[in-house]
Amino acid sequence: MKILYLDCFSGISGDMMIGALLDAGGDFSHLQKELQKLPLQDEYELEVYKVVKNGITSTKFDVVLKNEEHMHSHHDQSGHKHHHEHSHDHDHAHHHGHSHDDEHHHHVHSHHHRSYRDIIKMIQEADLSEAVKNMALDLFKKIGEAEGHIHGVPLEDVHFHEVGAVDSIIDIVGTAILIEELDVDEIRSAPVPTGSGKIHIDHGIYPVPAPATLEILRGVPIAKSELKAELTTPTGAAFAAVLAKAFCDIPSMKVTNVGYGAGTKTFPNHPNVLRVILGENA
Repeated sequence: MKILYLDCFSGISGDMMIGALLDAGGDFSHLQKELQKLPLQDEYELEVYKVVKNGITSTKFDVVLKNEEHMHSHHDQSGHKHHHEHSHDHDHAHHHGHSHDDEHHHHVHSHHHRSYRDIIKMIQEADLSEAVKNMALDLFKKIGEAEGHIHGVPLEDVHFHEVGAVDSIIDIVGTAILIEELDVDEIRSAPVPTGSGKIHIDHGIYPVPAPATLEILRGVPIAKSELKAELTTPTGAAFAAVLAKAFCDIPSMKVTNVGYGAGTKTFPNHPNVLRVILGENA
């Protein structure tokens, strides 16, 4: 049985996850080709490059939006990140409404807000495998339900500011594509650190984890972290909550591949990377 272990000692976000899966042997050209099955090709470009985080060479994945105003990488701005230093994924931000989870996106993004219904329809109609579609739909449902619960609206009426943004769709569908390509049978995860402190989002100053992230992590073991930063975004939280079948230390397995996916933050004594470990378990 092929196991994928999410060693999220520094949190988890959409860009960290895709970077780590590519670093562990995922094929970037396959990812690009499959993502072209979504009707979004004119809205973004993908960038993948190596960065060194506190001595660890890791892969950074960015979705660069093509915009009339200017191109920017969502991930870095990400969302919430947006205002704060932030995390990476834009995703999270979204909930908060904000700025952009992709951060920025926001200005730009205004035309890109998409409803839950629109996103589900786009994924269902794409020529992707059933396994990829089902995983992506489960992830969006988890995030949409959290947003709806927090904002007091039914799931069908949830609008994704950040998450509906192109970069979130890419992060979620792209992760499903790579997990299928890597032929993973089961996903397990370490307990998830969320970070601490406060972040600024469109609705004001909120504690970390942001409300949507915390809602998504109901039932998931959270690890304490002294880092004053948003380590886990809503998208990253959904990966752990929906995909992991167990939360544990590194399982017994013969390790075949290890991947490091870089986040957007840099800390003095702590590499901001997600490590994924692939291995065979008899």
